[in-house]
Amino acid sequence: MKIFYAIQATGNGHISRAMELMPYLQQYGQVDVFLSGSNSNLNANLPVTYRSKGVSLFYGNSGGLDYWKMLTAFSPLRIWKEAKSLPVEKYDIVINDFESITSLACRLKKIPSINFGHQASFISDKTPRPVRKDIAGEIVLKKYATATSYAGLHFEQYDDFIFPPIIKNEILKAEAKDNGHITVYLSHYSDELVGKNLKNIAGMRFEVFSKKVKERKVDANITFIPVDSKAFNESMIHSHGVITGAGFETPAEALYLGKKLMCLPIKGQYEQLCNAEALKRFDVPIIDSIDINFSAKIKKWLIGPSPKQLQLSHSTYEIVQSVMEKARALKADKTNAALLSEEDFLVMG
Repeated sequence: MKIFYAIQATGNGHISRAMELMPYLQQYGQVDVFLSGSNSNLNANLPVTYRSKGVSLFYGNSGGLDYWKMLTAFSPLRIWKEAKSLPVEKYDIVINDFESITSLACRLKKIPSINFGHQASFISDKTPRPVRKDIAGEIVLKKYATATSYAGLHFEQYDDFIFPPIIKNEILKAEAKDNGHITVYLSHYSDELVGKNLKNIAGMRFEVFSKKVKERKVDANITFIPVDSKAFNESMIHSHGVITGAGFETPAEALYLGKKLMCLPIKGQYEQLCNAEALKRFDVPIIDSIDINFSAKIKKWLIGPSPKQLQLSHSTYEIVQSVMEKARALKADKTNAALLSEEDFLVMG
């Protein structure tokens, strides 16, 4: 069986999840990866056959998106040409983790696909949203990477096609300990702004993962560390708590490990605002921005209660098995439809 696996490389979460899923998918046959995007910080240890600049999100240094950089990188003509040339028709199964070029290619060539990932969960209106919905944000979540079928991942099972998060094996097997430090990953803020506020918290050590530094650097009570999956996992496993954005993978892992968690959603990114609503149900404090009160909010958080722990209802093996059953059903439906069309042609003839 030949499997086409499209991965959105905006940020690190999609790639991290794909690396965890790959051994399970490869049990079903050959997997060719299409990596789309240009601003991940992780080394993608994956069988990448196709690459594209894709349609990426870029972040500024003050907690929000860099819309100008996103606009200058956007090329509709390039996207159309890449979709036309992407050979999705040569594969038995197409799995799409929120990647728009693959979605367009499948629509143009009438190839069934399954959208498998966190964003797929937002097809359901039962998935948590902010009180004030954002129309443009809803359109992006539901229309950016349409598919024939969906298998979502989220903190809880809000609908029957939604599964629990894919937790890395390293985290699943870890013996969580508390070495007293706070693990920090706020890629949408500058190191200078983060460091300035964390220095105000005496008696607490922070390990800040940075896209800017090339080697470990100690500054007062802060250790700045280059973004690295293994180093980050080690830091989080042995931390007292985690401060990060309102993404999906890192908050899910922190909740699974039973760590204290504080989240700062990226300004203007609707998906993170939706995640924030879901995280509130776990009693996770949501902070709008780094302001003059940020240090006081951290101090209050440190003496407050821990959030509810994340429970896994399915193993990674069981999730992949369910997704492949869905994908095989799509392939069977397409084959049966083709046979019926051929029979109709013969009868008419």
